[in-house]
Amino acid sequence: MAILSNAPAERAILSGVCKFGDDAWLDVADMIQPSTFTIDSNKMIWRCMEQIFKDQSHDYIDVPMILSAAQDLSIGAHFDRSEEAKHLSGIMNMPVQLDSVRRFAAKCRKLEVARVVRGQLDLAKEELLDVTGDESVLSIIGKAEIDFSSMMKDSENGPRRIGASIMDHLKHLADNPVEQIGIATGFPAFDNAIGGGLRPATINVIAARPKTGKTLLSDNMGYAIAKSGVPVLNLDTEMTEEDHQNRLAAMVSGCTINSIESGQFGQDPESRMRVRNAGEEIAKVPYDYMSIAGKPFEDQLSIIRRWLKKTVGLHPDGTAKPCVIIYDYLKLMDSSGISQEMQEYQMLGFMMTSLHNFAHRYQVPFLTFMQTNRVGMEKEDTSAAAGSDRIIWLCSNFTLFKMKTNDEIQEDGIENGNRKLKPIVCRHGQGMDFLNYINCAMTGENARIIEGKTKFETELERKEENEGYVDGEDGEDIPFD
Repeated sequence: MAILSNAPAERAILSGVCKFGDDAWLDVADMIQPSTFTIDSNKMIWRCMEQIFKDQSHDYIDVPMILSAAQDLSIGAHFDRSEEAKHLSGIMNMPVQLDSVRRFAAKCRKLEVARVVRGQLDLAKEELLDVTGDESVLSIIGKAEIDFSSMMKDSENGPRRIGASIMDHLKHLADNPVEQIGIATGFPAFDNAIGGGLRPATINVIAARPKTGKTLLSDNMGYAIAKSGVPVLNLDTEMTEEDHQNRLAAMVSGCTINSIESGQFGQDPESRMRVRNAGEEIAKVPYDYMSIAGKPFEDQLSIIRRWLKKTVGLHPDGTAKPCVIIYDYLKLMDSSGISQEMQEYQMLGFMMTSLHNFAHRYQVPFLTFMQTNRVGMEKEDTSAAAGSDRIIWLCSNFTLFKMKTNDEIQEDGIENGNRKLKPIVCRHGQGMDFLNYINCAMTGENARIIEGKTKFETELERKEENEGYVDGEDGEDIPFD
């Protein structure tokens, strides 16, 4: 047996993919590559599987499919030997459970990491013997750095001249104009600030203090998106399915959430009919939910991957069709990964990096919620992000969702709501002035959050009313100073 290998685990991965087809393939394809296997025969079989799943999905894989793929790859002679035929037959007949396949894949992946690290450390030891003492300390340390590029699946051929295809790109844009670049959230001012809605391959972060209404906001946005026909997956770490059902029923029907949770709506014929109609409407929209409380982060990504494949659908290039994934909210599920070597902020940074890479791999937008730290109660900048700077580095936009202060409510007017959305960082679009924000009215009893005008718009209207005219030529709006 080769060092740092697990032959039974390798066989279990291959057997699981053969037995369960897409269900197992989607769990491990992003994790496994031929070099993950230490046995040559297993590498060959995996290459055949990659060929089989390249263009279409399969419920299972049998021996003829493997042999046909081998011929396509010009490695058919490998399976002509009797010992290889027996090895393949053994894999087909090996018993394995679906929920074990990813665990075996993770084990083999970790062993691959260990092999790469060991090999590079061996190489570094040889290079360190050539040190004369004239080198800089950084140069010496650099010899021991680990390069994981050999473990990355290269999806690009290399750098390209940026102008090589720009005319085709611009022509495509001109020939295919759109009203909005991204997916509308039902909050137009917010969409406009972040660059035209939720764009593909983006992480859109909304942060708030506890009990501000993050879940209500996620359901209001999620339902509006799903109602437009775009599939939505809401992954929640705290609320149950019934919690979301009650909130949606209140939001759509206009009845109070207390009357729905208690069942009292059923005592009033009008309320009963409104809630019934709301339930029928909600049942028609592509709005999916799953609790991820206590689930390892790797399993969460597997859940999303399965949903994309089975519910949303993938394009021939492997990217997903239009959809939105709501992640409510970004936090550690337990402290098992925290140690002296890996602190909480590093774990959160790893999670954010994984979501960012996943969004790019499948070209999907994430609407991610998180809690602000105590700084967020006073300061309204990126320092309010709790946990890791990497959240700010990798997100496409970062927005604060806050309760208004009494002074703000008095200044804006009660008719302009009790909450505010304040985009802080926007990689796309026009963003928003630091002194500006989007007024929102939250009525918790009906589980509704309605977007209003921006602070600048309300101030401009008040100025027009007081002065009786609009500054600027022909009534044209001018920037607010």
